Amino acid sequence: MTNLDGMMTISYLAAGVLFIRSLAGLSKQETARRGNLYGMVGMAVAVAVTGLAWLAGGFDGREIGMAMLVGAVVVGASIGAVLARRVEMTGMPELVAILHSFVGLAAVMVGVSSYLAPNGESHASEATRIVHMGEVWVGIAVGAITLTGSIVAWAKLRGTLSGKPLLLPGRHVLNAVIALSIFGLSYPFLEAPGTTGLPYLLVMTGLALVLGIHLVVAIGGADMPVVVSLLNSYSGWAAAAAGFMLANDLLIVTGALVGASGTILSIIMCRAMNRSILNVVFGGFGTADGGSAVASTEPAGEVREMKADETAERLKSARSVVIVPGYGMAVARAQAAVHDLTKNLRDQGVTVRFAIHPVAGRLPGHMNVLLAEAGVPYDIVLEMEHINADFPNTDVVLVIGANDIVNPGALTDANSPIYGMPVCEVWKSKLVVVLKRGMAAGYAGVENPLFYLENTRMLFGDAKKSIDALVAATRVG
Repeated sequence: MTNLDGMMTISYLAAGVLFIRSLAGLSKQETARRGNLYGMVGMAVAVAVTGLAWLAGGFDGREIGMAMLVGAVVVGASIGAVLARRVEMTGMPELVAILHSFVGLAAVMVGVSSYLAPNGESHASEATRIVHMGEVWVGIAVGAITLTGSIVAWAKLRGTLSGKPLLLPGRHVLNAVIALSIFGLSYPFLEAPGTTGLPYLLVMTGLALVLGIHLVVAIGGADMPVVVSLLNSYSGWAAAAAGFMLANDLLIVTGALVGASGTILSIIMCRAMNRSILNVVFGGFGTADGGSAVASTEPAGEVREMKADETAERLKSARSVVIVPGYGMAVARAQAAVHDLTKNLRDQGVTVRFAIHPVAGRLPGHMNVLLAEAGVPYDIVLEMEHINADFPNTDVVLVIGANDIVNPGALTDANSPIYGMPVCEVWKSKLVVVLKRGMAAGYAGVENPLFYLENTRMLFGDAKKSIDALVAATRVG
């Protein structure tokens, strides 16, 4: 082993350890910042060492390539820095989705270039050639599915495409035919000498692109957090496949870490919704062939409204308050005001906690990030399963811009598209105050009977303005 090989091995090992430490840090809110730092340092080490190792092969014409590499890194880093500073938290889910598409695109481009590389496999054995071609095939297939699936997810999250599932007749058969075609075309591709299998590769890429589109358009809006998590997993496996194609151990390890963690997160979220991954990916949430769910046009009962001053009095006189945030809080950018309200109540001896549903918002952990950004203490932010049993002993529950995750129909209405999904059982508390702009249905398009219960009051208006009014009314002195 040369000195260069030894340096690369040690550097890649260090970067791999940093990536693992990054994932470990991101598992807890208290260590998330440090986890991000580990990840950034690890990626900087990986990019720098890879570039230096490539340049060490000689300077015969590689100066131009190195200049292009440095330029690409500078441009990409600059764009990433600008996006990170400018994008609002409400836009973070679609940003994550579109970034996944870049990973898929990179896997496709690496696969095609690896296949067309001149003399890349001229001295390799037949077995080695077949293995490499298999890596190219799988990498491009997974990358293409990730590419178009992520773009569709981005469009759904952004509102460019409807959140309702698009259910084509015989969609399962169509998916099966495309998948079998992708698998079947691999045989003539592997048998084709040189680069004569390019037509098969291009046809397969087209089929995979179509499959990525069809898989995601058939998934309903309520499943989008799981879809984003799954696409994160796909992007990891696509990166790992690219690592095999490039014989880059660190890329394999990194891709496997992302792929495995994304898969585990998807499974956890599906269990929280009482769904299987197969049900989400191939069936969708509320996507029976008979049609998707729509909100009822008839009023389901009497709506009782409560004004901000009365709500503030009930909050101040309460012993226990639970706040259930939803996507509406993110849209209204009300998290800072929620922090101020929490501080006011706690200063007056009121016990305040937060109940976080696994699929609240449009991204796994969306609400946790918002509350952490606003400075809400970590120890009062609890997951749904840890606080559901406490609702009967809660005086007031504030539901801020949440809908589907507090819908009692999920437990009682067998005809509801969200039937069987565990929800925050807020209706068991003494008083529920729901902050909403109006009576529109949630992202799943399902009517919510919570709004018409006797112990529910509606505080209509922009969530930020409503919370600001509550902050002013609960301020001491």
